[in-house]
This record gives sequence, C-alpha cells and structure tokens, in this order.
Amino acid sequence: MMLLSLLANPAVRPDLFTARRAKPAAKQSRWLRMAEGISLWLAVLLMLFVHPLYAEARQMDMEQPGQLYLMNDQSARQQPALILDSDFRVHVSGLLAETRLTRVFRNTSDQWQEGIFVFPLPDKATVFGLRMTIGEREIVGHIEPKAKARQTYERARQAGQHAATLEQHRPNLFTSRVANIPPGESVQVEIRYQQPVAYKHGEFELRLPATLTPRYMPGEPLAETQGPWQSGWALATTEVADAHEISPFTVRPKDVDGGSHRARIGIEIESGLALADVSSPSHRLYTELDGARATVRTEQEKVLMDRDVIVRWRPVAGSEPKAAVFHQTWQGEDYLMAMVLPPETVGPMLRRELVFVIDTSGSMAGDSIAQARSALLKGLETLRPGDSFNVIQFNSQAHALFAQPVPAEGHYLARARRYVQDLRANGGTEMAGALSLALGMDSVPGGERVRQVVFITDGAVGNESALFNQIRSGLTDRRLFTVGIGSAPNMHFLREAARWGRGEFTAIHSGAEVDRALNRLFAAMEAPVLTNLDVRWPDQGQPLEPVPARPGDLFRGTPLVQVVRGLPAAGQLQVSGQLPGGRRWSTSLDLAQAAPASGLNRHWARGRIDELTDAARLQGQTPDEQQITELSVRHSVISPFTSFVVVEQRQARPETESAGSQSIPTLLPAGSQPGMLRYPQTATFAPLFTALGLLGLMFSLAIAMLNRRSSL
Repeated sequence: MMLLSLLANPAVRPDLFTARRAKPAAKQSRWLRMAEGISLWLAVLLMLFVHPLYAEARQMDMEQPGQLYLMNDQSARQQPALILDSDFRVHVSGLLAETRLTRVFRNTSDQWQEGIFVFPLPDKATVFGLRMTIGEREIVGHIEPKAKARQTYERARQAGQHAATLEQHRPNLFTSRVANIPPGESVQVEIRYQQPVAYKHGEFELRLPATLTPRYMPGEPLAETQGPWQSGWALATTEVADAHEISPFTVRPKDVDGGSHRARIGIEIESGLALADVSSPSHRLYTELDGARATVRTEQEKVLMDRDVIVRWRPVAGSEPKAAVFHQTWQGEDYLMAMVLPPETVGPMLRRELVFVIDTSGSMAGDSIAQARSALLKGLETLRPGDSFNVIQFNSQAHALFAQPVPAEGHYLARARRYVQDLRANGGTEMAGALSLALGMDSVPGGERVRQVVFITDGAVGNESALFNQIRSGLTDRRLFTVGIGSAPNMHFLREAARWGRGEFTAIHSGAEVDRALNRLFAAMEAPVLTNLDVRWPDQGQPLEPVPARPGDLFRGTPLVQVVRGLPAAGQLQVSGQLPGGRRWSTSLDLAQAAPASGLNRHWARGRIDELTDAARLQGQTPDEQQITELSVRHSVISPFTSFVVVEQRQARPETESAGSQSIPTLLPAGSQPGMLRYPQTATFAPLFTALGLLGLMFSLAIAMLNRRSSL
C-alpha cells in the first residue's frame, strides 16, 4: 500500500509525470486518474476484507481443521445424518468382566448410509463376538484374516447387502463399519468382549472407555494414503502408518443430535466376597448391595460419552483376598487362573534419583495440565534428604530444568515448584525426545541411588510400539512409572510403558484423585515387595504355556495373576520370591479348591497373542502372523491380523439407490480445551483464496495504469 502511494505522488517522482503533463489529452488523463483512485480504494477494501478471512483460516488450521456440519445443496449447515446410541451390559464374575456393548446406528437422512465409528475399548479387552440385528433378523459374525474380512465387507457393501465389520488397530482402539443403513431406519450391532478386573490395594476397579483424546501422530506425512478405508482427520506418517484409521473426528456434545452419543450402563457384580461398598469417581451411581452381589447403574438413565466410566468396589474389611484360583474346561482342555497377593512388607528406605517427566502438549490443556502439575508437586513432596531429582517438560520439544539431577534441598525444590506452577499446555506430543533425555541423563556422583522415572501424561500418541522399543532399549538400571491424566487417557500406553519399564502405573481421573492415587504409587515406588519370582505349577509332563510366561517384580498391593492351559484342577501351585533385605517368601495354593469360571480360554489366548507379539518385538522381527491367526480363529478372539465380519445374504439396497458414507465423531473428553476439537474437513479456504486473487488483480491493474502514465 505504501509503495502504491509513493508511485501515485508526483512530488516523489516528478520525472515520471513530466511527459504526461505535456500531452493535450486532458480527458484521457481524468479517466486514468479516476481509475487509479478506484483501484486503490478497492485494494484497501479488499485488504480489510481479507484480514478476518485470514484470521479465521489460521484459527481453523490451528484448532479446527474444518466444520462438523455436512453441507446440503443450498450450502446450509446440517447435523450428521447418523445418530449413535450405546448400551453397556456388564457381568463381573471373580476377576473377569464380560460386556455386551450394543451400538444402534440410526439414519435420519433420506439417503442410504454407511456408518464408520472409531472407538476405544479397555486396554486388556478380548473381543470374542459380533452380531448384527435388522428389525427382527439377527446375523452372527465370524472371524477372518483382516484383508479377507475387508474384501468380504466391501463386496457386501457394494452389492447393497447389510454388513458390519470390526477391526483392531491397537489393543484398546477399534473401528466398526456398518454398511447400507436404510433411510429413516436403524441397524443394531452387538460387540461382546471380556476384560480382567483390576485389583490393587484391596480394591477392585472396572473401567469402560467411552471416548478418546485425539492422538499426536509424529513423522512426515505419506502422500498416498487416501482410499475407501480413510476415516480420520490425520494422514498416515512415516512413524504412524495407520494414522488415517485411528484419528476419529472429535466434537462437542452440542455438535451432534441431542439424543446421540449417550450410553446406558448396567453392571452385575458377583465378587465371591462380601462387599462393603461400590463407588465411582466419574459418575453418580445407583447401587443395590446383597452380600457378595451388587447391581449397579448410573443415576442418569443415559450418560454422555465424554469420559471413561469407572466403577470400584471393596470387600468387607478382613475379607480381602490373599489368593484365589479359578478353573474352566473348554473343548476338552483345562484352563486355570491363579491370583496371589504378595505380603505387606516394607524394605529399607533407599536413596533415590527421581526424574519427573511432565507432558505439556496441547492435548493436556484444560483440567489435565492442572492435574499433571498437582501430581508433580505431590511427587516433589515425597523426596527425602539424600535423594536427587530433576524435572523434564515436553511438548514439541523436551526441556530439562537442570543439566543433571540435583540434591533434594530447599533452594532446588523451591525453584522446581515455581517452574512447575508456571507450566502451560501447547504444542505437539514428541515423547521420544523426552524419553531420550530422561533415560540418557547422567546420575549425580556420590553413592548409589535407586534410579526412577515418573512419566506424567495422557498418552495421546499414535506411535506406541516405537516408544515401547525405546523404553526397553534405553532403560538400563532404571524403572519407569507412569501416571495417567485426564478423563479419557490412553491406558494401553500407560500400562505397557510401565510394564516395559519394570515399574507400575496409576491413573488420575480428576483433581480430587491426585492424593489418593499418588500416595499409593509413591508407596509402591519405595521398593518392589517381591522380586525373583518363581511360579511352579504341578508337573504334568507337558508344556503349560503360562500367561504371562515370566511375571515381573511385584509391588505393594499388586497381585500376581497367571493363566495356564492343559492342567486339571488338582495338586499344589507353589509361588516364591525374594523379599526386601534378601529373605525368601513362599506360599502354596490347593488347585482342587478352584472355583468354576468361564472365559479363561479367551483370556489365555489373548495373553498368548500378546506374548508372541512381544517376543517378535524383542528380536526385531515381524510377529508370526500364521500362528497368531490360528489362535485367533480357534478361540474366536480378535487380533491384529484378524477381524470380525457379518453379512446378511439378501440384497437390501436397490441398485437404483446410491449410498453415502459418514465417519461418526467421538466426543471431546470432559475437561479438554476446544483446541483438541477435530472436525470433518467440509469447509475450505476458498473465500480466502478468491479474495487474495481479486486483491492481486487490483494491485496489478493499478500498477499497469501507473506504468501507462509513465510511458505517455
């Protein structure tokens, strides 16, 4: 604009206009001056118009990659055509919980639709059933190798048949596709899965994931990832090859129909122990207690699917289990599950070197970063004289407060507290750099210390496998403990990172949970209760293939749980280990006292698949796909190489009718900031580009006219 003003001013360039004044064409001169003025004024107006468009485009690019609403022929905004209803029916028996998760996909449009829904399940879930219901008709699904299942589903979709498929992307992340949902009608899909019930510190816990935090996808984008199975906001990258399949759109509750993304919750608990109470840090519950049984539901008939549902129950004081054994016969084979709690003992207090790593990426904005700061400050309070510590914060980059761990003394601690209180959340989630910094940090000289890393994060990353490899290879003599943050953390990452790091994990659902969760974690961090575990089942002269094959150290309040195949309920199970200070401890279980159970074969198969995958990772090899597929098909449990598919044989959609496809979003986790919204990219920057083009034309016209004047 300044350049044009200078060019238009004769006082600045008198030589430019001398020839012009000498010409007698006054009429032409007036027309040119008028055109120049109009052009310049149009340019100014366009600049004022472009600025808000540019600001809006930048906000869209930074926070909201598009708009949720579909566009009709008149470019009016419409809500998504598919409404999602969910129903969780859970039956808990002993240490296993079996869930019937029913999804209803209701099509409110006047066009046939395909529904695509990416959703979380518990990180240790074993999916073993898929059923589709259309009207009064029920069709049962079966397992096929993943590529074949996709072909089966795609043929049915194109042929106009009702069909559904279920795929596993991560142990806790799945995609369900439902083809040819008729206009104005519904298709119901039932998923059956089981999960182990967590037991720690005398309390059982069940977690039902309902949504997920958008994951950070590191690496360079791969150009050609678009295809019929593209369903997310992200592109595949060099580090997350399936990023386009694990990135569901994330929206606010107000962006979907008022009856969509709600769930009914019903839980029946048969614990085998007299129960003292049932509680939840996530939802208000209605509970009926009857000795060892409990019937539980949420006070609201339907709850919003914007946070995990967490239910806890405690046995009556004095009746907490010290050991338990369960037995099942399936297809002529015996399966046994044993649980043994280590003794409550405290070893000598050892000097520690604690490195606290806190996630300050954009996904932690809101309640999560406040919880993370509280957790880290709580951790600083546990330091004792003689300990050393450091603090690392990471987002797009990692930064350490000190060059190396410093003594846990007043001025260092005061500086650390100020540093932590000033932390804010923004940027990417580059965990690899933070792990490298934490695991490669030099120790403080002067006496031996137990070296521990406390990793505080929501785990919202897509490259979990690479991070597990990094932890395993870089851990050396350290132990890694994870603290999960937020209303929908990535529990698979948190649990597995702690397992590979030979440590423990905990999850904080709300600010009120910080003290409770961390007191238990830091008590466990003082030292393992039982090391060098030796588990001996009765010798039957055949390999038992126990799961897990090699139990790790046991921490205070955490039991050993192991499952074996091919062993009848007879004889004694011997468990022994080393207590703090070097003393030996042992106990035995009478297997003849095993309680009847179901689902042990599926639990064993899922664990065996995990063992095969881990073994391949340790050796830097590709998992044995054939063996894993055989296990999956035989026990009818989903795996990374298999999927469930169900097809109704008759044609439903007429050949004259076309079908659309819609990715159903998940809800923004409660407590998250709007910056984590991920909307479908239906809007574009076209208005901005059009305005920029017009602006360029106006500038070009003005300059051309000035050049014409200078040549006259």
